[in-house]
Amino acid sequence: MASAVERTDDLVREYLIYRGFTSALKHLDSEIKSDKEKGFRVDKIIDQLQHFIQTYDLAGLKEYWGYLDRRLFSRLEDVYRPTVNKLRTSLFRYYLVHTIQNQEKTQEFFQKQAAELQGQAEWRDWFVLPFIPVPEQNPAFSPYFSRQWADTFLVSLHNFLSVLFQCISLIFPPQPVLLSFDAEVQRSTSIQEESEQLRQMLFALQGESKAKKAEEMVHHKLPAYVQHMDRLGDTELDLVTSQRATNPITPSRNFFSTFLPQGRRTPARTPQGPPGSSPTQAALGRKDPTAGQVRVRGSEKKADSSDTEGQPETETTDSPTNQTRSGSEVGGPGVEQPFIKLSQEEYGEHHSSIMHCRVDCSGRRVASLDVDGVVKVWSFNPIMQTKATIMSKSPLLSLEWATKPDRLLLLGSGVGTVRLYDTEAKKNLYEMTIDDAHPRILSLAYSPSGTSFVCSAAANVSRPGSVTEMMPRASLPVSGQLLLWDTKTVKQQLQFALEPGPVAVNCTAFNHNGNLLVTGAADGWIRLFDMQRYESVMSWKAHDGEVYSVEFSYDENTVFSIGEDGKFIQWNIHRSGVKQSEYSLSQDAVGPFVLSGYSGYKQVQVPRGRLFAFDSEGQHVLTCSSTGGLIYRLNKGEAGLESVLSLGGHKAPVVTVDWCSAVDCGTCLTASMDGKIKLSTLLAQKP
Repeated sequence: MASAVERTDDLVREYLIYRGFTSALKHLDSEIKSDKEKGFRVDKIIDQLQHFIQTYDLAGLKEYWGYLDRRLFSRLEDVYRPTVNKLRTSLFRYYLVHTIQNQEKTQEFFQKQAAELQGQAEWRDWFVLPFIPVPEQNPAFSPYFSRQWADTFLVSLHNFLSVLFQCISLIFPPQPVLLSFDAEVQRSTSIQEESEQLRQMLFALQGESKAKKAEEMVHHKLPAYVQHMDRLGDTELDLVTSQRATNPITPSRNFFSTFLPQGRRTPARTPQGPPGSSPTQAALGRKDPTAGQVRVRGSEKKADSSDTEGQPETETTDSPTNQTRSGSEVGGPGVEQPFIKLSQEEYGEHHSSIMHCRVDCSGRRVASLDVDGVVKVWSFNPIMQTKATIMSKSPLLSLEWATKPDRLLLLGSGVGTVRLYDTEAKKNLYEMTIDDAHPRILSLAYSPSGTSFVCSAAANVSRPGSVTEMMPRASLPVSGQLLLWDTKTVKQQLQFALEPGPVAVNCTAFNHNGNLLVTGAADGWIRLFDMQRYESVMSWKAHDGEVYSVEFSYDENTVFSIGEDGKFIQWNIHRSGVKQSEYSLSQDAVGPFVLSGYSGYKQVQVPRGRLFAFDSEGQHVLTCSSTGGLIYRLNKGEAGLESVLSLGGHKAPVVTVDWCSAVDCGTCLTASMDGKIKLSTLLAQKP
C-alpha cells in the first residue's frame, strides 16, 4: 500500500508540473510533509513516535496517538480494541523508561496523567516509580528496562500497523481509482515471471532439438573423407591422410584469436572447394561446375596480393583494409543465421532527433536524449513505459548511467555543468560546475568501481550538434580538458595531461574493471590511460579527422574506433598504433547524418552518441544505417565484415545504437533523426 501511495504521489506531481499548476504543487508538497499517516509507511510512523519519546514531547506523543486512534483504530471491530489499548499502555511505559534519565520528565508524566491512569489496574504499581532509587534493578520494573522488551514492543507495533495497512481498502472503502494501478503492477509482474519461465522452456527445447539433430548426424552421415574413399588409390589415400593430419580441424569459431599480433604468412594457402564439396575433392582437383567460379574469385585475390608484394611492409596483420560483404555473398541462403529477430517495438516520446540512447547495466531501463535537451527514462520489460522526463533550461549534450547504484544518471550540459540525477526519486542529487572556459560536456564515462567518473569538457565552437546546413570542420582542433571527478566528495580529483596539447575529447570508454580508459579526440588521436597511475601509457594517430566512437573489444586486447574518415579500425593496445584490422563503412554508418526535407531543406547532425556496439560474446557488431541497425560478423583476415542481419524499421537515418545482453534475449536499440527509437529483441542461435 505504501509503495502504491508513493507512486501515485509522484504521478500527481508529474501531472501538476505538466499542467503548470505550481500553486497546487506547493500545497501538495506542504500537505505531504505534514502528513501524519506518512503515506501509510509503517517505518515512518514508528520513527515519528520515537522522535516524540526521545525529545520528551509528551503532548506531541498523546496528540499523535490520538490522531491514529481516531483515524485508523476507531474504525476497527471491537474485538481489536484490547490490542490497541495494550499497545497504548506499552507506548507510555516505553516513554517512562526513557524519562528515567530525566526525573523531572518522569514526575511531569504522572502529574499530567494521574487523573486518567488512577483508575486503571495496569498502572497501579507504576506510581511508585519516581521514588525508587534504581528502578532498573527492581524486580517489578527491570523487565521493562531490557533491550528485549523494547524490541518486542516495537516489532509488535510495526506488525500491527503493517497488517492494518494491508487491509486499508476494507477500512476506507471505496479505494481511489488512482491506487488501483498497483494491482496492474502485480499482474504485470506475474506475467513477466511467466514469460521468463516460458523463455527458459524455449531454450531447453531448443537445446534438446540440437542435441537430437547432432545425434542423427553422428549415426547417419559419414565424414566427407570417407564418402569418396572407394574412388581413391593408395597414393591418393596417403595424400588425403597427410592433409587430414596437417589440417585436423577447421578454423575456430572464436574470433578472439584474430586479436593476437601476427606477421605476414608466406606459405601458400590450400585451395578451398565450394560449400558442398568434400576435402577430398579440393585436394585432388575434382570439382563441380560451381568450383570454377570460386577459383576465379580466389585467383583475383591472388593477383591483387601479387601486385602489392613490391610495396614496403608494415607492422599490420594479414589485411590492412577490408570491405564489408553481405551474408548472401558469403554463406548463401542455406547458412544458418546467428540471430532471430523475435520482435521490434517503437518508443516515440521524443519530438526531435536523438543524440544519445543508452541501456543501464542491469538491462532494465533506457535513457535517451534528443537535440532539444529532453531526457526520457523508460523501461521496456514487460511493457514499454516512461519512468521519468527530465527538462533542462540549459542544453544537454551527453549522458551516462552510473554503475553503482544503477539508478543514477549523469547529465552533461552545454554550460559547463554535470548533474547527478536519481531516476527513482526523480530529483537532482548534485550539480557540479566543471569549467567555465570549457562549457561543452561532450562525453561522460562512469568508472565500474562506482566511485568516480571521467568528464570531457570542450570550448565553444560555432558548429552545434544539429544544424540546417553542413558546417565546415575547423582547421585546428577545439581546445578541451579531460577531468576525473570523485562522486563521494563531489570534487574534481585531477586533470589528465593531453599530449601534444589540450584537445576536445569526443568519446571515452572504460574496460571491465576500470583500470584502463580509452579516449578518441577531435585531433584524430586515440589515447590510452592507466587509471591506477592516472597517466597516458600510449597514444597514436588513428583517423584523418575526428574520432567519433571508441570501445574496448570483448577480450580487451584491442580497441575499435570509428572516425570521420569513414573507417572502422581494430587497434592492438599492446603495440601502439598497430592495426589489427581495418574496414571501410558507408557514410550512413559514420556520419555526419543528413535528413532531407521539403524545398531542399537538410538537417545535418554530427555524431554524438555511440556508433557501434558489440554482442555479449564480442563476435558481432551493431552499426548505424539509413533505415535501421545492421549487424555484422567480425571475421578474420581478408574475410572482413560479414552482414548477417538488418534490423530495419526506420524512416530516417539511425544516429546512435546500443546492444544490451543483460537478459537471455539480446536487445538492440537504434535511434534515428526523426526521434524514433526501435527496440529489437533477438534470439541467439548457439552453434
